[in-house]
Amino acid sequence: MSKITAPHIFTSESVSEGHPDKVCDQISDAVLDACLKQDPESRVACETLCTTDLIVISGEITTKAKVNWEEVARGVVRDIGYTEKGIGFSADDAKVMVCIHAQSPDISQGVTEGQGLFKEQGAGDQGMMFGYASNETAELMPATILYAHKIVAELARLRKSNPKKYSFLRPDAKSQVSIAYKDGVPRKVTTIVVSHQHTPDMKKEALEKVVRDVVKKVIPGKLLKGEIKYYINPTGNFVIGGPNGDTGLTGRKIIVDTYGGVGSHGGGAFSGKDPSKVDRSAAYMARYIAKNIVASGIAAKCEVQLAYAIGVAQPLSINVDTYGTGILPDECLEKVVRHVFDMTPAGIIRQLKLKTPRNWSYRQTASYGHFGRSCFPWEKVDQVEKILSACEELFCTDECECENCKGKKTSAKEKSAKAAPAKSGKAVKAPAKKKVPAKKK
Repeated sequence: MSKITAPHIFTSESVSEGHPDKVCDQISDAVLDACLKQDPESRVACETLCTTDLIVISGEITTKAKVNWEEVARGVVRDIGYTEKGIGFSADDAKVMVCIHAQSPDISQGVTEGQGLFKEQGAGDQGMMFGYASNETAELMPATILYAHKIVAELARLRKSNPKKYSFLRPDAKSQVSIAYKDGVPRKVTTIVVSHQHTPDMKKEALEKVVRDVVKKVIPGKLLKGEIKYYINPTGNFVIGGPNGDTGLTGRKIIVDTYGGVGSHGGGAFSGKDPSKVDRSAAYMARYIAKNIVASGIAAKCEVQLAYAIGVAQPLSINVDTYGTGILPDECLEKVVRHVFDMTPAGIIRQLKLKTPRNWSYRQTASYGHFGRSCFPWEKVDQVEKILSACEELFCTDECECENCKGKKTSAKEKSAKAAPAKSGKAVKAPAKKKVPAKKK
């Protein structure tokens, strides 16, 4: 992020649902969905490995649910499209091994309300989690990762919706998008890379055409001006793919899952973990906070860090960084965040309804990114008014003599209205350094 205002080119990659690591993520999350559907109090930490005609499901699961683990795994593989016999990995041919045991009681007592050293439900592990948002796209996501996701997602949609026309496409694929930035705003796509698994008889021209058509469909035309370098299956051949070409593991695509390398990452993976694990739930909450801050217009970019200790409910620290684009100092926004949001594990689960998914599933998160799609509850921008009201209540007063207010009350709503709209793609101009406004007495 050091080049946030300097001209630069930034690159992010995505992978399709047929990528071996994503096969594993989806199986792990499908197991979680199956457990939560019958028992919302399930504790799940599911890891999956996939290789040539083999699926291994392991981990710690404590649940009242009755789940056929093998059936869940085969169903996921079938839905992805691995149904062809003789290619080294298919839903019907793969052997499924299950190695599951219950959650450690030492962890359980720290996470279960009323047990352990503290009465409240504590965090399921220690660590730090990050959330990020930027007004450079309507989804408030970094453009590079957003469009990389859209490319492979659209190719998968075409493969599934019209299997006769696109019979040469197999499930495994990768994309990469490079965009030139100036003044913190995406200006132009410079390079597109797509590697897509295919049948032996595919003509390279067919893949090149469909990729170029997809790029034109999913990336705004204003970013596709001038010369763009395309690298489509640059090795020349991609017949052997999926778990037969590369062993897959749950949790190996944490940058693909988040912001494509923009901002920071705490290191914890998401898939296969129930929401008591703050690796997942707190990362969702951090995105929820950052997105609502940017949607309110009080910052063009925002990163939120939360940190936890295992068994302890309240976060150890909260850090907000708007990279100089905020209309209030970052230390003021940290107080606003504490005022508006409940960041305890129980509060996060309750706010985002993470134990009882409705109209979405954890398996959906496991391919094409956990952020940037409106179907997920942490993508809602329903806290904007509360954030603006908290800014006024805590920092904008009639008596305040700071540069923010200059002797008269200037509402945060008026200030945010002057900032660039979230969907404009324009960054808010970095303000001059301000003193922290006096707290209302």
